[in-house]
Amino acid sequence: MVTTFENPTTTPDYAEMARRPLEPDHCALLVIDIQEKLLPPIFQRDQLVRNAQLLIRAAGILRIPALVSTQYSKGLGGTVPEVAALLAGTDPVDKTPFSCFGSDAFCSLLKRLPGQRNTLLLCGMESHICVTQTALGALREGYLVHVASDAVSSRTESNWKIGLERMRAAGAVISSTEMMIYELMRSSSSAAFKEMLPHLKG
Repeated sequence: MVTTFENPTTTPDYAEMARRPLEPDHCALLVIDIQEKLLPPIFQRDQLVRNAQLLIRAAGILRIPALVSTQYSKGLGGTVPEVAALLAGTDPVDKTPFSCFGSDAFCSLLKRLPGQRNTLLLCGMESHICVTQTALGALREGYLVHVASDAVSSRTESNWKIGLERMRAAGAVISSTEMMIYELMRSSSSAAFKEMLPHLKG
């Protein structure tokens, strides 16, 4: 576990954290509540789904473990099929707390991931509720947090933006899907990038 940063926006530690390159061996991808009944009213939902798919594909190529959550699936449905199809063998953790860190089952799975996974990559919805609360929980637990701004959203554009602002103020690095993927892949000559490239061009 990494050292928790205090007052990250006002200390050199926050800038140092943002400068630190993403290392696949230290990352885990969290796919938060991309569910059938939640998705239809989401702002720019097609972009969210496509970019979540890209992150999941990249995680698979780089052997980055992915954890998936659903919020009260009995009422809100399961993970949307186009996302679930890329996560075969990964059972979602169903929860009622908005934060994934409010779920003992989720926290247990996270702690059991192989290697030293001290950096969490976040995508999903809603930006201002479950994603923000999960990011804040992760930061309190000492994780480094990167949020793909174009792979999270909310029902309204204003709530999507204010969620990102709150996470940034708390110490999360606000990134984008391509920024994460290209940083993780490192080089256009890598086998991983060549495998990923057809999906990026799509």
